Amino acid sequence: MKHQGFLVRVLHLQLAVLMSSMYIGMVHAAPAGDPEAGSDVFASECSDCHSVRKGKNKKGPSLFGVIGRHSASIPDYKYSDAMKSLNVVWTAKKIDAYITKPKGVVPGGKMKYDGLADAKSRADLLSYLATKK
Repeated sequence: MKHQGFLVRVLHLQLAVLMSSMYIGMVHAAPAGDPEAGSDVFASECSDCHSVRKGKNKKGPSLFGVIGRHSASIPDYKYSDAMKSLNVVWTAKKIDAYITKPKGVVPGGKMKYDGLADAKSRADLLSYLATKK
């Protein structure tokens, strides 16, 4: 009998851990984006300063292949000292945080953009950028 009570408690604990991890995954999972809609987001929010063509920098660096690229790594683009010192690999999660509030991620950076608050638009944009490689 003692063993049954112990096993029940262990099973309850395992269930609680499993449910917690599922909840955390749901809360932190990025919504799936639509690359076609992301193209429109790019056109309206990013294209004045960025290109998605390889080697074509504008006011900002080319975003071709940005997902998986090391920060401040395009040789012919002049990055801010703040961006140079960031020293990260641009994952979708890091780009999402950056485009949400650029000055919060790179204080002293030179990007003149307040951020994109809408999570769906960011997810769409990231899905679009993921196609540019």
